[in-house]
Amino acid sequence: MTSRTKRDAQRMIRAIAILLRNTTWKCGRVERLVVDYLRQKFRRCGRARTPIREMLQHFKLSGKQKSEFLDAIKRLEKRRIIKIEML
Repeated sequence: MTSRTKRDAQRMIRAIAILLRNTTWKCGRVERLVVDYLRQKFRRCGRARTPIREMLQHFKLSGKQKSEFLDAIKRLEKRRIIKIEML
């Protein structure tokens, strides 16, 4: 079971996050950071697509923080605020 979640995490890191809705209503701290980062990218570059690996480097996450970050991304996708495209 551990290898499966590890494999899923690696696939998630190689994916691209796309901002669908510009809302942080009822979101946690990490979820707000993700949505705000995608919102800033959209304002600066004019695109709402960002690789998850780039966000991990920007926030300098490792260990438990990294897993919390990936869980937050999954929650945002479940709530249809962002979309995850696997490469």
